[in-house]
Amino acid sequence: MTITASLVKELRERTGAGMMDCKKALTETNGDMEAAIDLMRTSGAAKAAKKAGRVAAEGLIKINISTDKKTVTILEVNSETDFITKGDAFIGFVDMLGALALKTTPANIEEFLSQTLDNGDSLEKAREDIIAKVGENIAIRRVQTITTDSGFIGAYKHGDRIAVVTVLEGGDEALAKDIAMHIAATKPECITEAELSTDLLEREKVIFAKQAKESGKPSNIIEKMIVGRMKKFVNEITLYGQSFVKDPGTTVGKLAQSNNAQVKSFVRFKVGEGIGKEEENFADEVMAQIQG
Repeated sequence: MTITASLVKELRERTGAGMMDCKKALTETNGDMEAAIDLMRTSGAAKAAKKAGRVAAEGLIKINISTDKKTVTILEVNSETDFITKGDAFIGFVDMLGALALKTTPANIEEFLSQTLDNGDSLEKAREDIIAKVGENIAIRRVQTITTDSGFIGAYKHGDRIAVVTVLEGGDEALAKDIAMHIAATKPECITEAELSTDLLEREKVIFAKQAKESGKPSNIIEKMIVGRMKKFVNEITLYGQSFVKDPGTTVGKLAQSNNAQVKSFVRFKVGEGIGKEEENFADEVMAQIQG
């Protein structure tokens, strides 16, 4: 049977696969459309295996919030290129996973990946299908469930690349979102100094001490220099010590205190972090968005 351009086009529209893959499947099935679709689905596992070694460092982050605003899930799904993240197929796949995460509230990525879809497919089967459709390696990288009984949850997304979820005790939802926006811009290591490891503080103190001694100043001045530099270091990496992005005249710690609130926890995801991609500084972009 002659494989016409219209047949190839129809198969492409129904599967989202590449033209050559569609033509090959139709040729192997002698133009049988349904058989070609089955063949392409069956070969999805093989295609996924071939693409598994390719780096997937782009992607999208999805936040889903329960109707009572007491449970939130945050999910990262990676692709090889940014181009794929703009397509309906990939967006739909991420949306489906986000809804599943909120429904099942997994404790970790391993538990999430063990879930089964309503149609009976495993998540691995769904991943293989999307790989066959878009032609890139796709990785369901990480997921986290955040809950609170009586506090406020704030969620903020900077585009589709950075997402933050905060949990406040006291305050309100608007404050929780403002602090999430701040965290998106500044990437604090933790909430307070008490959460910093002793080893980290001692290591920095040794470095600052050596730098201060090289100044040739008296020992009493050197000691003050070390104390000042350590205080600055701690303020830069702790949420409560940082100057609030919307009002640099106050710290986040003072902001929380003035609103009778306490930040209990936060989660910050950035697409591709830890996969060989350098962290970007989004403070200017976030500030522009706030002021705009």
